[in-house]
Amino acid sequence: MARKPVRGLTAAQLQALCGHWPGVTRDTKWGVDMVFSVGGKMFAVMPSDGSEGGRLSFKVDDDRFLALTDQPGIIPAPYLARAHWISITEPQRFATAELAAYILDAYTLVRAKLTKKLQAELGPLPTLKAERA
Repeated sequence: MARKPVRGLTAAQLQALCGHWPGVTRDTKWGVDMVFSVGGKMFAVMPSDGSEGGRLSFKVDDDRFLALTDQPGIIPAPYLARAHWISITEPQRFATAELAAYILDAYTLVRAKLTKKLQAELGPLPTLKAERA
């Protein structure tokens, strides 16, 4: 019997996903927003209290910004859209694995803008574990 795919992403799941990646720090800004950064640069933001429907915002590749924001449940991130950030306003529409891949991409994009020296100090890029079927 096939399992139903897991959908959405909670604040605890986001912390478990990227909190241990090389160089990642977490702090709270703007009241309750959990902010994940690498090398002092933000790559993902989510309300820690689950407010706003569990909105999840993160950096995306410039070439994917328009295509992603054309999808239902995804908008340009307020205040950060000019830097090609999106907000997933309805995370339950998306598989958890898909959201995890977006977060890893955001981390990779931001990390790539750090100095070569800092990138080397951080070591290899993290990978996502394959889900069991």
